[in-house]
Amino acid sequence: MVDEPRRGRLTVYLGAAPGVGKTYAMLGEARRRRDRGTDVVVGYVETHGRTHTEGMVGDLEVVPRREVTYRGSTFTEMDTEAVVARAPVVVLVDELAHTNVPGSRHAKRVQDIEQIRAAGISVITTVNIQHLESLNDEVARITGVRQQETVPDEVVRTADSIQLVDMDPDALRRRMAHGNIYAADNVDASLTSYFRVGNLTALRELALLWLADRVDDALGDYRRAHRIQETWPAKERIVVAVTGGAESETLLRRGARLAQRAAGADLLAVHVVASDGLRSPDDRRLGRAQELVAALGGTFHSVVGEDVPAAVVDFASGANATMVVVGVSRHGRLRRLVAGTTGDRIASLAGAIDVHLVTHDQVARAARTRSFLSPLSRARQLVGWVLAVALPVVMALALDRSGETDQLAVAELLLLACTVVVALVGGLLPALLAAVVSFMTLNYYFAPPLGRLTIAQGSDVVALLVYVAVAAGVATVVDRASRRGTEAARARAEAATMSALSRSVLTGQDTADAIVARVRETFGQQSVSLLDRSASGWSVLTSSGPDHACAPDQGDTQVRVDDDHVLCLRGEPLRASDQRVLEAFALQTSLVLEYRRLREREEHAATLESAESTRTALLRAVSHDLRTPLATMRTAVDGLVSGGLDAADRQTLLDAVDGSTDQLERLIDNLLDLSRLQTGLLHPVLRPLSLEEVLPIAVTGHPPGAVSLDVAESVPLVLTDPGLLERVVANLVGNAVRVSEGAPVRVLAHVLPGSVEVMVVDRGPGVPPDQRDRMFEPFQRLGDSSPGGLGLGLAVARGLAEAVGGTLSAEDTPGGGLTMVLSVPRAPEEADA
Repeated sequence: MVDEPRRGRLTVYLGAAPGVGKTYAMLGEARRRRDRGTDVVVGYVETHGRTHTEGMVGDLEVVPRREVTYRGSTFTEMDTEAVVARAPVVVLVDELAHTNVPGSRHAKRVQDIEQIRAAGISVITTVNIQHLESLNDEVARITGVRQQETVPDEVVRTADSIQLVDMDPDALRRRMAHGNIYAADNVDASLTSYFRVGNLTALRELALLWLADRVDDALGDYRRAHRIQETWPAKERIVVAVTGGAESETLLRRGARLAQRAAGADLLAVHVVASDGLRSPDDRRLGRAQELVAALGGTFHSVVGEDVPAAVVDFASGANATMVVVGVSRHGRLRRLVAGTTGDRIASLAGAIDVHLVTHDQVARAARTRSFLSPLSRARQLVGWVLAVALPVVMALALDRSGETDQLAVAELLLLACTVVVALVGGLLPALLAAVVSFMTLNYYFAPPLGRLTIAQGSDVVALLVYVAVAAGVATVVDRASRRGTEAARARAEAATMSALSRSVLTGQDTADAIVARVRETFGQQSVSLLDRSASGWSVLTSSGPDHACAPDQGDTQVRVDDDHVLCLRGEPLRASDQRVLEAFALQTSLVLEYRRLREREEHAATLESAESTRTALLRAVSHDLRTPLATMRTAVDGLVSGGLDAADRQTLLDAVDGSTDQLERLIDNLLDLSRLQTGLLHPVLRPLSLEEVLPIAVTGHPPGAVSLDVAESVPLVLTDPGLLERVVANLVGNAVRVSEGAPVRVLAHVLPGSVEVMVVDRGPGVPPDQRDRMFEPFQRLGDSSPGGLGLGLAVARGLAEAVGGTLSAEDTPGGGLTMVLSVPRAPEEADA
């Protein structure tokens, strides 16, 4: 029997983007192995014409490729059978995610590699992070490009070795600008689309995080294989012990804040389920805790265990956690003294794991002195008082008439049941009265001497006293359970109301209309109105519901907001316990009104300041920029009127008049556009539009070769106003041509998932980053030295871009210059169809 060859090892060189040097690093490793005497061949390496990469191939043995004919064209693919027949120790196979030409033995190169590894040959390969299947959607959202060639994550994750080839985004863009990655004619388009700094940074982060998870898995496998129980704090992992009680959300938020302080930390919530399956927390609270964990970016785990502290510590140790977050015990001092607390036991068992104790509202609530006022209705209390007297007496008379002797034990049990019934119906105080009445009836009817309120035997005294104690204890437990249930329901309702009220302001729903509607909904009122007092009397500022009150005396309930505002409610009278929540609504309403006043004053002040600034800048600019073309025109007209000029001089003066007229016309157009934008008189008409209808017109009027338009036919439709978009692009192109000093200006289109970016790329002096915000303000010119305008061009361009639902921003052009990026929304898919 012949043994099958050992499966070859797989080494993957992982990169964040093309050009980081994966193939170069792979070839360097191959040369080092060959120099050590290892039999290494090149199965397939794609150099893309890069000189340095071709030099690294050098004298390495290359297995000839196989030619495949498809649709009349000839392609080359790796000859997998030839590699297996050659049987080297190591083979280099570039581009792991590559799809083979139809007609090949395998559809994907990863299948070729599996065949080679099955033959006992080790493989070194390369892949970019964007080709991993699980990250395909994320990469498409970041770059706007969906990768068609992908490889399952499991192939890379289970590789024997993964080598990260990393490069700073700026360094990679410099390599691109120097022509070390793509041909020169593709450099500008690549730098302004896929190879933008933001794209490269995001891809780099994806690669690092993906590899970090792989390293974490490897560490876990090593610890399990070597049976290492103690924690290795290689990465912060915070475990939050969740009971399912009301304090769970507090603990989770505290754990999330601790995790945020350590970059890349993991948040894990663990809930211990009783092994007998009988004890269970509130499912709704536990469900909310699970939702909160997911929102905080953590994971929720349930484990079974009878000993809660031990189960929590076991889970934390298995997860290699560095900290356990646990709440302070809600139990009373006596129980904590006798049985200890969960936090103390977890701390004693945790070993090297830190334990973080968190206090919460439930601790204070448990320690708060309880009122003796019954939470039950008056009707139930009245029935309880009646039963407290009548039920024990009726039961005693019934037993006494039975004629049986020595009925003390039976009577105690039956009368104890009567006390429990009274506690269930009327609460604590009626139950205590029932216990006293039962004691007296037992003494009179069943404790010798009968028919007297005296006791002859000491054992009967003990029995009766124990009965009273038990009856009082049962009544106390029943009343406390009822009280706690009612208080919990009320506290939950109040907390939910307060939370919703605060959230409405934090999320921007800070209007008086929203608060009035919420007051009506919360308290179930017929109508609620917010009244404003002025010199002429009360007026309704806002209201919710029909037949609202127009004056404070017309409402059933009033609450003062401030000296000039009152909330007026019409409907069922409110309970005293609701007054605190209503006061909170009134306070919130006063804050909203004050915020509204401050915002109106701020907007008014900003409007006045902007108008004054515009007026001052306009006067300064008009005194200089408008005077220049007028003076030129006046001089030229005077020369023409004087006569005695030859044809050449007359043409020169006419050209001067024409140029000054065009300049003056542009200035006036920009002033009018700026005025319409500031006064809101501009009303764009948006419709689906192809960029091929607008861009060719917008780039006309310039010397031949000054502008290069490169827009693919596959660019989808955009939703915009054709005339305004043309004005924006023409303005940007005109500015770029003026500063480029003869270098051609490129106009490109880049497709993103929700928009299309029109890029105007120039090779001018550029604009420093600290001045890019100022250059979009009116009456700003680069260094105040650009002739021929008031500095309105970019201000008008940004205003028009925003009017059609787009954005306008500036970026550096690699190699020098400025790139203006105009983002226009894409039209709906129905319009494209």
